[in-house]
Amino acid sequence: MKRFLTLATVFLCMLMMTTAFASRKDSASEQRWQVDQLSAKTLEKLYEKYPDAERIIKGCYAYATLSNSGVKVLFLGSSHGRGIAVNNQTGEKVYLRMKEISAGLGLGAKEYNLIFLLNTKDAWDNFIIGKTRFGTSAEASASDGVSGGSFEGTQYVAPGVWVYQMTTKGLTLEATLKGIKIYKDKKLNR
Repeated sequence: MKRFLTLATVFLCMLMMTTAFASRKDSASEQRWQVDQLSAKTLEKLYEKYPDAERIIKGCYAYATLSNSGVKVLFLGSSHGRGIAVNNQTGEKVYLRMKEISAGLGLGAKEYNLIFLLNTKDAWDNFIIGKTRFGTSAEASASDGVSGGSFEGTQYVAPGVWVYQMTTKGLTLEATLKGIKIYKDKKLNR
């Protein structure tokens, strides 16, 4: 057991270091281009799975896509990601980073995408400055609060904010408490 824990810890550290070094070697313009491509692919996959999502995203005040990867070993877990928020009203783009720390029993690794629907100016403003506090919900769909419709496949996570989550690779088994922080990428928003 002790040997397994040591190997798992070394693996987790190596994964985090590799990601940190990989993201630093490209120029800011190359990284912005990569994030734009990730966002386009994420939206394409979302529209394949939920055909109404394209209409919903175009009708929202703004949206954000984040591509993430995470590892969970026994009682500790970590995820990190990057993405972009796009204001449909003004055309403004804000490049983002995400960190997530989790505590609780689990094991596994996965890559996943989060697509946030931001329905109001307040939701946009709070989201891009990192003030959004995420709640939890077991709902498979949420009312849009405007037209009485619902967003199939989404979860309500904060006032004016819904999210789609799509796992792209991997599998985790976990029961955790999570702390998520989304913030502006200083290097990419210069």
